[in-house]
Order: sequence, then structure tokens, then C-alpha cells
Amino acid sequence: MSERRYFGTDGVRGKVGQFPITPDFILKLGWAAGRVLAKQGTKQVIIGKDPRISGYMLESALEAGLAAAGLNATLTGPMPTPAIAYLTQTFRAEAGIVISASHNPYYDNGIKFFSSEGMKLPDDIELAIEAELDKELVCVESSELGKAARLADAAGRYIEFCKSTFPKELNLAKLKIVIDCANGATYHIAPSVFKELGAEVIAIGVEPNGININAEVGATDVRALQQRVIAEKADLGLAFDGDGDRIIMVDHEGKKIDGDQIAYIIARDALRRGELKGGVVGTLMTNLGMENGLKQLGIPFVRAAVGDRYVMEQLQLKGWLIGAENSGHVILLDKVTTGDAIVAALQVLASVIGSEMSLKELAEGMTLYPQVLENVRFSGDSNPLEAQAVIVATNEVEEELGSKGRVLLRKSGTEPLIRVMVEGEDELLVKASALKIADAVKASFDA
Repeated sequence: MSERRYFGTDGVRGKVGQFPITPDFILKLGWAAGRVLAKQGTKQVIIGKDPRISGYMLESALEAGLAAAGLNATLTGPMPTPAIAYLTQTFRAEAGIVISASHNPYYDNGIKFFSSEGMKLPDDIELAIEAELDKELVCVESSELGKAARLADAAGRYIEFCKSTFPKELNLAKLKIVIDCANGATYHIAPSVFKELGAEVIAIGVEPNGININAEVGATDVRALQQRVIAEKADLGLAFDGDGDRIIMVDHEGKKIDGDQIAYIIARDALRRGELKGGVVGTLMTNLGMENGLKQLGIPFVRAAVGDRYVMEQLQLKGWLIGAENSGHVILLDKVTTGDAIVAALQVLASVIGSEMSLKELAEGMTLYPQVLENVRFSGDSNPLEAQAVIVATNEVEEELGSKGRVLLRKSGTEPLIRVMVEGEDELLVKASALKIADAVKASFDA
């Protein structure tokens, strides 16, 4: 299969103003995608975005590109990524497009696509779009040009959908919850969902100004949430990322509960109710503790490559329903077609209410191994993973850890980073080992 030039593991992403996140390229991308994705005859594409400041510019560029290809743009304004997947299906649209760089800082942005079924695009469709990008942009006849319209009450529709995934016989009236919306796309959605189901809600990270998205709030930085949960004596806290497809939770003591633990809790609860179908898909980053915890329950587990698209591939291959990344992407295929932070949180809360156990107690079913992740930024075309010093350091660490740990080195699919992950039973050894390999990676740049 030929190499994708523009699409990474999650759409097209980069720094705003630098190729490919420039108005001219995004216009062409909208046109190319419109030509490839228009199959259903509805000529409608749903476009959502997170609140970062560059969204206005990129939305206009996409809209122009789609119009040139003869497609109509339906604009939702700020909406979580999974909401666009849902609305794309609901309206039988040709495609859904999300303008977001997810958990990245405000100066980055990206374009993610969903098929008419609300699924991430397969490789062959992304390659077809890339092939169109090489062609000269030609407008359809004036009478065939697309139009743009705003979708009234997109938020209300999605709020009702989220609530519909929570068991009808339960409510959240006993819970006091702190919700951190990362100054992102869930700011006007998540608080309403949990309030309407009966919870007492304290909301933070709900004042987006275009440049404060993910800034010391949200799923990538839960310190503010931890402090607020303890200060408010809340039952738990929920942290979403900038576009609402990742969830990290915090128990009443302020302890972080990650995507691995969330998937474990959901799988165990499904098993308790006799509704578990198959097993759980994790990734190469999934903690060994989750694998062992599921094994003890007799629940099958497999690892996919890192990236929710690869988790999805494995789920479809096996016919299973639960998949997750420890970063907080949780896919529940009996409810949604992509990672949905609000829906995943609701399933954990259903377990809290249904089992009459605290989040802390539910998470204690599995023991997380100490896991250290070091990110090393690099530039240029060099591949530090092939450097001799890095290979030697990795081999030495693997020998020392033996069967009681593991090492994973990989290039990030969304940022110019080498990710060094070391995991094992001995926390001090794990930390020292991760630093040793990270130092070797840094030294390889200077070599």
C-alpha cells in the first residue's frame, strides 16, 4: 500500500499557518474530500469544530472547497468530535468533518473525517483523497455549487443521544461530580448531560476564548480537577480533552483513573450483567496490569497498534465491542461508532450506581504497573529509533527488566515526538530505564 503523505493516525494535523494547515491547502482538501466522499446523493457534509481560534478560518476554507465540489456544508459550530460522527449518521450526510487538534495546544489544528456511517475513514479512502489533491481544482457549474447553512440545536440533539446511552432505570441523583471540559468542545454539552440525569455538577474549563483550550485543564492535565474534587468533597471528577473523544477520571481521593482502568470497569460491569460480548482491545501502550486483571476475570484481550483507528480495526475483525487507549480513548461499539468521552463516562457512572461501589473501589480490581512515558522532540528526517546507541540502551533495559516489564519506542503519529515507554514492577528501575533510553535518543540527534 502506498504511503499517506498528509494523513496521520488521526486526520491531517499540524501548526496553524504552516503547511498543511494553511487556508489554501485546507480549501483544496475540502474540494478533494468532497469529490471522493460524495456517494449517497444527499450532497450534505456536516462540519463541526472545537473552540480554538483558527477554527473560523479553516471552517471557511473547507466550506469553500466543498462548495466548489458541489457539496453543501452544514455547520454545527463548536461540537465534540463524536457528536459529528453521530450527526453524520443521523442526517445520512455524505461525510462529517471535524476541525480540531484534539488534545494539542491552541496553535495546532487539524481536520478529521468521518464516513457516512460515522466511522473514521479507511486507508484507501484517505489515499483517494490524497490522489485528488494532486489534480487541478476545478469548480462545478455555477448552478451546481454548494451552499452553507447552520444546524439548529445540534447540541440539544447530541445531549439527548448521550443521555439515551445511560440505563433508564438509573439516575445520578446521589452523585456530586466535578467536570473539566478543557475549555474545549464539550463546554456547553457535558455539564447539561450530567445535570439532566440528576447529578450535582461543578464545571471547570468551560470558558473557551480560542487560545486556552487544553491549557492546564482537561484530560492531559488533571491537576486542577484533582484539587477541585478534593476541595468540593465530590464523589468523582471527569476530564475531557479539547474535542471530547478522550476521558480521564479522578476518584474522590483525587487519584487519576485512566483509559485502561475505565475500559476494565466497563468490561467487568458488562460481565456482571451477563452482557459482555467477546473481549477487550487495547494497544501497545496498554498497561500490563489491565491485561492481567482481565485475564483473572477470564476476559479475552488483544493489543492493537497505537491509535484509535487501529483499535477499531481489531474490534471489527473480532466482532468485539469494547476498546480503549490508556490516554482516554474508549470505544463502545454497542453505543457509538468512535471514541466518545461523555458516553464512556456515563457507562462508568452506571457501574458506580448499579454496583453501589465508589469509583475508587471499582478501579481497585486491577493493579496498574508503574509506567513511565518520556517524550523526546525531534526535527528533520532522521530516525532516532535506528541509532546504534538507542538500540544498545533498549537492549540493556529489556535484559534488566526481564519478564517483569517491557519497553516500547515509537514515533508519535500526531506530533514530532519519539515516545519512550517503560513499564515494570519496580518503579525506581522503570523511571531510571526510561531516562536512560530517552537520553540515548537525545544523544543520537547530536551524533
